[in-house]
Amino acid sequence: MKSVNVTFRVDENLKAQADALFADLGMSLSTAFNIFLRQSVREQQIPFSISRNIPNAVTLAAMDSAENEEG
Repeated sequence: MKSVNVTFRVDENLKAQADALFADLGMSLSTAFNIFLRQSVREQQIPFSISRNIPNAVTLAAMDSAENEEG
């Protein structure tokens, strides 16, 4: 299988943390990235949940109160 180089930008601190984590797991950042890509292709989706922050009940009540005061 032919390999290609991929370049992407990431925060310096985040990279250092990821390097340390993956080294502890016995792999490089490149190997971890390849695992992510393979799993994404295999599952035809991002292999973990990505969601928006949903306001809790207190925040929703405050938002409703603010909307009622405006109208």
